[in-house]
Amino acid sequence: MTYIKPKFRHPAISKNELGYAKHEYEGAISTLCGGCGHDSISGAIVQACFELNIEPHRLAKLSGIGCSSKTPTYFLSNSHGFNSVHGRMPSVATGAILANRNLIYLGVSGDGDTASIGMGQFVHAIRRNLNMTYIVMNNGCYGLTKGQDSATADIGSISKSGSANQLHPIDLVGMSIELGASFVARSFSGDKTQLIPLIKAALSHKGFAFIDVVSPCVTFNNNFGSTKSYDYVREHVEATAAVDYVPEKEEITVEYGTGKTANVELHDGSVIQLHKLAPDWNPLDRRSSLRRLHDSQAKNEILTGLIYVDPKGQDLHDYLKTTEKPLNTLREKDLYPGKSALHSINEEHR
Repeated sequence: MTYIKPKFRHPAISKNELGYAKHEYEGAISTLCGGCGHDSISGAIVQACFELNIEPHRLAKLSGIGCSSKTPTYFLSNSHGFNSVHGRMPSVATGAILANRNLIYLGVSGDGDTASIGMGQFVHAIRRNLNMTYIVMNNGCYGLTKGQDSATADIGSISKSGSANQLHPIDLVGMSIELGASFVARSFSGDKTQLIPLIKAALSHKGFAFIDVVSPCVTFNNNFGSTKSYDYVREHVEATAAVDYVPEKEEITVEYGTGKTANVELHDGSVIQLHKLAPDWNPLDRRSSLRRLHDSQAKNEILTGLIYVDPKGQDLHDYLKTTEKPLNTLREKDLYPGKSALHSINEEHR
């Protein structure tokens, strides 16, 4: 088996509007276990960025520690990247976002990296409404340390060793909605038809966009009795809507009836198109989204799709009124505007 990708490409290979071919959004060959759901998510990220016509050098990918945090090696090799310490990716993201608001930020984490050691950092990233997409590859176990249950493992879920989890799980989706995230979704690594448009919408959203992706661990958590296994998810999944992403400007019109189509316009004019499947659910209403989520949990269903979105939310730059320019482009005249400017600022506080 070779780990060197061929450099030759067919001269007629399809390209996006910027002239990039899909392979220019890829990375190194994956060294994860064969069949790992994380590789499917990496593939969805590649496809989403290709279809969005994102220039690779305009995206910054950030990660922590874990199987999930290895995946940035496998996509967007021509993008900026920072692999942080365990659970500290949101701090690095906060600093980077404040330093340069002109990049597109994509954070990749796992259920251990986010729901355990990184929980405090995750919570404050939501509070600050960082302008980033945050993807958790959720397999309910610690894949790098032999498959112990993680904080997202469901009660009664059977590990590969045969023991049942006795602790209540942390629901990152419900927590994100409660804490004020302005875009919250859940998907399944085996459903690219749903996952790709969700990633495209998240990357176009202004504010903190969170996607929890159930991604079965084929080595330690794909056994009978695991609630994060491929078979269990396929048998218990329920989608809020059939999701599509339309990158064009049109008037916002939203309908709420079951089976109707809801078009949610984002700040840049792109549209999330939802063909509603779930009854009694309004994606623009926080309480309605939480209620629908709780109803699904009571039925042991895994609710997927776009669960909540606030298309008019403010991000951290709006709160802090930061400069439009990246900090490394500021010059002395920008940083030291003179005594008159200082006098004006002082007068505002008298």
